[in-house]
Amino acid sequence: MTQNITINEDGVEQIALGTYSRQAYLNYSMYVINDRALPHIGDGLKPVQRRIIYAMSELGLKSTAKFKKSARTIGDVIGKFHPHGDSACYEAMVLMAQDFSYRYPLVDGQGNWGSPDDPKSFAAMRYTESKLRRYAELLLSELEQGTVDWKPNFDGTLEEPHILPARLPNVLLNGGSGIAVGMATDIPPHNLREVASACIHLLENPAATVTDLMTHIKGPDFPTAAEIISPRDDIISLYETGKGSIKARAVYHVEDGEVVVTALPYQVSGAKVLEQIAAQMQKKKLPMVVDLRDESDHENPTRIVIVPRSNRIDVDALMLHLFASTDLERNYRVNFNMIGTNGRPQVKDLRSLLKEWLAFRTETVRRRLQNRLDRILQRLHILEGLLIAFLNIDEVIHIIRTEEKPKAVLMERFSLSEIQAEAILELKLRHLARLEEMRIKAEQSELDAERESLEQTLASAARLKTLIRKEITQDAEAFGDDRCSAIVTREEAQAFSETELMSTEPLTVVLSERGWVRAAKGHEVDPAGLQYKSGDGFKFAAKGRSNQNAIFIDSTGRTYSLPSHTLPSARGQGEPLTGRLTPESGASFEGVLMGEEKQKVLLASDAGYGFVTSVADLQSKNKSGKSVLKLPSGSRVLPPLLIGDSEQDQVVAISNEGRMLSFPLSELPELPRGKGNKIISIPSARASERLEYIVALCVLGSADVLTIHAGRRYLNMKSADLEHYRGERGRRGNKLPRGFQNVDRVEVNGVS
Repeated sequence: MTQNITINEDGVEQIALGTYSRQAYLNYSMYVINDRALPHIGDGLKPVQRRIIYAMSELGLKSTAKFKKSARTIGDVIGKFHPHGDSACYEAMVLMAQDFSYRYPLVDGQGNWGSPDDPKSFAAMRYTESKLRRYAELLLSELEQGTVDWKPNFDGTLEEPHILPARLPNVLLNGGSGIAVGMATDIPPHNLREVASACIHLLENPAATVTDLMTHIKGPDFPTAAEIISPRDDIISLYETGKGSIKARAVYHVEDGEVVVTALPYQVSGAKVLEQIAAQMQKKKLPMVVDLRDESDHENPTRIVIVPRSNRIDVDALMLHLFASTDLERNYRVNFNMIGTNGRPQVKDLRSLLKEWLAFRTETVRRRLQNRLDRILQRLHILEGLLIAFLNIDEVIHIIRTEEKPKAVLMERFSLSEIQAEAILELKLRHLARLEEMRIKAEQSELDAERESLEQTLASAARLKTLIRKEITQDAEAFGDDRCSAIVTREEAQAFSETELMSTEPLTVVLSERGWVRAAKGHEVDPAGLQYKSGDGFKFAAKGRSNQNAIFIDSTGRTYSLPSHTLPSARGQGEPLTGRLTPESGASFEGVLMGEEKQKVLLASDAGYGFVTSVADLQSKNKSGKSVLKLPSGSRVLPPLLIGDSEQDQVVAISNEGRMLSFPLSELPELPRGKGNKIISIPSARASERLEYIVALCVLGSADVLTIHAGRRYLNMKSADLEHYRGERGRRGNKLPRGFQNVDRVEVNGVS
C-alpha cells in the first residue's frame, strides 16, 4: 500500500489519518493472524505454544528430568521470547497439560491443573510444577540438526526457532481453535495411528482422494469417549471442503432401571449438565425423572445417574430429549484454517493439508540428512589431516617446537587446510598414542559408510520416501493409541413437545350454549350440574386427557383446536371461545371432542350426509380454523362422534319424521374433508322449509344397548332388535313404533 507522505517546513513527516489508520490496522491484522491466533501447518502450534515448548527444552525439562516450578518456565518464556501477559501465557501452558483438552498433551503437570468440570480451576503457577511429556520429542528431537530456520527474539539478544521440526502432523493430532481478525480456526483432534496411516498412504499414492484417505482417518477423535454421531456424508463433506460441523453425544447404559451416563462430549462440564437437567426438573418440564445423582469419583471420572419415574418410561426417548435440550449432545464447528508453509492463512481440505505437511516433512528430513552429511564431510576432512600428522609425527612435533608460526608451516609442508592445521595444533598429548592411528582409520571407515548412505538417500526420491515412511511408522508404534471417540449411527435427538412433557390427567371439557368453555379434572364431573351464566346452559362435553387438544366444530363446518391444559378451570364459569378463536361472523360452536390423533371420528350434517375422518385431520393451528365439513344448503352440523375400529359397528340415524336406518359403519368413506356420502335418504325440499332432517345419530357396537328417548318414554334396543331397521346406506329407513316418532335424544350404553 502506497503512503502519501509529505514533509513540512520543520522536517516533520505528515501522513493522512485515514491512510495511516488503514495501514496500522492491516499490520495489526497480519500480526494477529500470523503471530497469535492461527497454528502453523508444520508443527500445529501457535507462537506462544511453540515458545513455551522451546523454553522448556532449553531449561532441560525433558520427560526424564525432574519437575520445575511453572513460574520458572513462564518467566523464561515472557522474559526471553514472548513479551506478553504471564497469566495468558500460563493458561496456554495449562491447556497443553490437560489430558481432557489435548488429545496428546505436550506438558506433564504436577499439582492442580484444572478439571473437566472447570478447566480454569487450575492453581497459580507458583504452586504447580511441570516438565515436557515424551510426546514433545516428536517436535523437538530434530531441532538442533539444521532442520529449521532461526530468527532473533523480540530484543535481538537470542535466537528462537521459526518453527519446530514435527515428525507427525500435530496440527491434526491436537487440533486447536483461535479467533483472528476476519477469520477463525477450529481444528478437532485426531487419532495418531489413523493420521500416520493416512500419511503413509498418501506418500505411496500421491493421487489418493479424500475418500481414499478416509479409509484410514474415520473422523475426529476427541479426548473423551463420547460418540461421534455425524452422518458419514457430513464427515466426508467436512474433509473435502475443510469446513463443516461434528456432532458428539454422551454414552449411557441402563443399570437396574437407572440411566448411567459414563462419557460426556468434548469440553462439556458434568456439573453444567446436572444443572441443566435439574433446572428442567424444577420447572416441572421433566416429569418422567424423579432423581438425579452425580456418582463421579477417581475410578469413574464420569458417572451421572438419572432415575426415571417408573420402568414404563421409554429410556431411549427420554435420553433423546435430554440430548436435544442439554449439553449431553454438542455440535462442534470445524474449520481447517491454518498458516501454510508459504506463510499465508488458508482453509485446507484433508488431502491438501496432508500433502503440504508431507512436503514440509520431506524438506525437514532432507535438511537433516544434508546437515549430517556436511558434518561427516567436515569430520572426514579433519581426520585426513590428523592421519597425515600421525604418519609424520616427529616432523610435526619438530615444526611445532621450532617454528614461530607453526600453522602456516604445517599447511605449506603437508598441503593442509587451515581447519586441518588447527585440529593438529589442538591435539592433546594423550592422543599421540600408538593406537590412535587405528582409531582414526576405523572412524574414517565408519563415516565413509554413513556418508555413502546419506548421499544415496539424498540423491534418490524413493529412498527418501522410504525413510520418511519408516520414521512415521516407528513414531506411530511409539506414541499411537486406540481411538477414544467411537463413530456410530444414532437416531436424531428430538425434544419432547409441551404436551408430551405434561402429566396425562383425565380431563372433561365443557362447552356451553353460548360458546363458553372450561375444563374440569377427572371424568366424574356432571357437566349439566355446573353453574352457567344467566341465559346460558350446558351444550356439549368431551372426555380426554390433559395432554390432548380439545377440538371444536362450528356451525359452518370449520374445526378449531386448543390445548386442553390451557383451558380455564371448571371452578369458574370459563371464558368465551371467541377470545381465543376467530370464527366467521354469526357462526356458533356446535360440538367438542378429544382423542388420540389416530382415533376415528364420524362427521355429519342433519341433511343426511357424512364421512369418517381422524382426530389428526381435524387439528388446526390457525385461530380461524380449517374447513372440514361441507354443509348442504340449509343444513346444520351434528355433534362429532368418536368411533372405534370394530368392523361390526353400526351407524344408526333417526330423522324427525321417526324414521330410523341402521347400516355398517364400513359403508361410509374415510375422507380428510368434504360433504361425505348419503347416510339416510331424506326427501329434497327448499332450504327454508326443512321438512325432514336427522335429529339423532350414533354408532352402535355389537354389545351396546341403544336407548331412544321420546318425551318421558324410552325404548331400549340391542343390536339384534335393530334387524327391522337395517338396510343399505342411503336408504329411507323404517318407522319407529308409535309414540317414539318424535325422538328427543338417543343414548348408547347410557352415555349420551
